[in-house]
Parts: sequence; C-alpha cells; structure tokens
Amino acid sequence: MKNKAFIWIVVGVLVAIIGALVYMNLSQRNELTELVEQMEIEKEELQEEYEDLAIQFDGYQDLDIRNDSLQDLLSKEQQRVQDLLEELRQTKASNARRIAELKKELATVRAVMKDYVRQIDSLNATNARLTEENMQVRRENQQVKAENTQLSTLNTQLSETVTRASMLELSSCTLTTLNKRDKKTRIVSQICKLQFDFTIAKNITCQPGMKSMYVRIITPSGELLGESENQLFPFESGDLAFTVKYPFEYTGEAYSGTFYWSLDAEPAVGFYNADFFCDGNLIGSYPFQIKK
Repeated sequence: MKNKAFIWIVVGVLVAIIGALVYMNLSQRNELTELVEQMEIEKEELQEEYEDLAIQFDGYQDLDIRNDSLQDLLSKEQQRVQDLLEELRQTKASNARRIAELKKELATVRAVMKDYVRQIDSLNATNARLTEENMQVRRENQQVKAENTQLSTLNTQLSETVTRASMLELSSCTLTTLNKRDKKTRIVSQICKLQFDFTIAKNITCQPGMKSMYVRIITPSGELLGESENQLFPFESGDLAFTVKYPFEYTGEAYSGTFYWSLDAEPAVGFYNADFFCDGNLIGSYPFQIKK
C-alpha cells in the first residue's frame, strides 16, 4: 500500500510538472505570436510613411525650380526613397534590426527633404520678388518713355539687369576624405580631414571683387562642426555660426577652389550637409555621406 501511495504521489508530481511545462510553452508561443504581429504592424506603418514621403517628392518634381543643382539633388533623393521603399517591402517583418535601420534612414531623408524645402521656398520667394520688381520697373519705364526718350532707354537697360539674378550660385562640389598623411581613404577610423572641391558658376551681373564665403557643415546628428561664438556671419535678420570661412576674389567668371576641415575625432557615419553662403545669401548646399 505504501508503494502504491508513493507511485501515485510521483505520478501526481510528474503530471503537475508536465502541465506547467505545457502552460509555459503555450504562453511563450502566444507571446511570440503577439511579437510577430506587432512587428508586422510596425513594418506596415513604416511602409506607409515611406509611401507618403515618395508622394511628397513627386509633388516637388512638378514645381518650377530654377536651380539645376537643386533639381538634381531632389531627383537623387526621390530615387533613394524609392530604393529604400522597395527594400522595405522585401524585408521580412522578423528582421527587426533592418527594420530599425530603415526607420533611421527615413528620419535622415526627412531631414534632408526639410532642408531642400527650405531652399525651394527661399528660391521661390526670391523669384517672386524679382518678378514683381521687374514688372514695377517696366511700368515705370513705359511712363518715362512718354516723357523722355533718353530716360526710357536707361530704364530699359535697368529692367534687363533686374531680370537676371545677381546672386552667386554653387554649381558643383565634391568631397575627398583624407588620412593623417593627406592620402585618400574610405576607412572611417582613418579619416582625419575632409577636402571640399567646389565651383561657383559664372555670373556677369554679380558685383566683382573680394568676397567671403561661409560654409556650415551639419553632422548626421544635426550639430554644426566647429561651432563657436566667435565665428559668426550675418544672415537675414541675425547671425549664424560657421564651420569654414573662405575668402576669394570673384571676377564674374566661374571660380573653382578647395578648402579643408580637420577632424578632432573619428567622424560619425551617416549623412552630412554643407550649406554655402556668400553676400548674405544661401548660394547652394552639398549633401554627402560617410559610410562604414
């Protein structure tokens, strides 16, 4: 009798253990199922955000952007969004690491697009102002022509001058990453200096002479390289800090130059943006990427 009782006790304990294991297994399966469902939802939401961003880029392609460099940059970013969207569609929802990386890429593209939108708005405002000034000058010229032929001729020449933008424009820029011996390198840990080779377009309407170009280099985290209270330049209604000041003599012809920025530490991997200013105007931007 004692043996039977002992056996029944053992059986009872085994049944309890088996029951507990079955319950734990079912619980883990339920949690895994919920996690997969949540990852599917996150992927769908991220895909919708990418699709919305692609639609916004399509809308900007229809605008009259009178800046070939900016138009090309918009086209490249639009293609980049399409490529990332296609990659997201093909990425499994269980690949949480890549989904998180694509989410960060989305934030980067949005930041770049925000800067482009600001430039487009600035250019559109400038064009609208120049158009209004041109119309006003033409009206004045018509009135003066009736009174004095000589003044009419002078004002006509002024009208033709106003119709051409006198603002300088950055036509191209390239980046070369250098090591401590000033040799080209793409290894992030060896990059010690950034070399920028740029060209400012020909503009015979711009006032020639000595000028100062200011460059602001923004890191992937949104910080300004070399930010200092002593390095400021006037822009619009305030002052901005700059990374590099580049003095040069402009004659009206295309101008090419090179400047460098030495790094204090290993550069962050990601997308950067360099904004170029001269004569109180934003004359161009150059986005670039440092890869692993």
